[in-house]
Amino acid sequence: MIIITGASRGIGKFLFEKFSEQGKEVIGTFNSTNAAGNKPDTMYQVDITDNTKVSDFFLKVKDRLHEVVLINAAGANYSGFAHKANIDSWKKIVEVNLYGTFHMIHHVLNIMRAENYGRIINFSSVVAQMSIPGTSSYAASKSALWGLTKAIAAETASKGITINTLNLGYFNIGMIKEVTREMQEVIKAKIPLGQQFGDPENIFEAINFIIKAYYMTGASIDINGGII
Repeated sequence: MIIITGASRGIGKFLFEKFSEQGKEVIGTFNSTNAAGNKPDTMYQVDITDNTKVSDFFLKVKDRLHEVVLINAAGANYSGFAHKANIDSWKKIVEVNLYGTFHMIHHVLNIMRAENYGRIINFSSVVAQMSIPGTSSYAASKSALWGLTKAIAAETASKGITINTLNLGYFNIGMIKEVTREMQEVIKAKIPLGQQFGDPENIFEAINFIIKAYYMTGASIDINGGII
């Protein structure tokens, strides 16, 4: 069973549809708007920042879960210079990108440990590796996933569970649509591999590799066209 958070939009929706097309069993979560329009029992509204709601979600679906792959695609962004940032908005990004990811991991681990199998894939970002003004909340939340991933990898390796992080660059999907066309051209000019945004198919293929690669855990993998 594949569980994908943030499955109603952007990269999460793309992955949900790709795995579904392959005939995989997939469950998706969304926060406020179910833009995916999928059949009942495949898409659930879950505020991943609320640990109780995450717990309730797993209680609903636990009988369907076997050989679980958890893909933490849900994410949020906020732009603001540190000295002018709205504190509540700043905190919200950390709550979604870090706490929300951990809530999902926390509840799925007992299921995985009972089966001696599990795959967890977290999404970090090239933004956390670059000095980009106004991104302190997003960069902080995404870079925190590296430490989280390594610590949990050490805790779970003996149980047949792997956890890895993909550091995503700029793709033709998701948050890049919120960037002005002028800024998109500036970003493209910095990407050595063809000066173009990535095809999300690359993310899908990387996830398939991680699912198969039982000897890889705690890794942080860049998929960014060489921008760093």
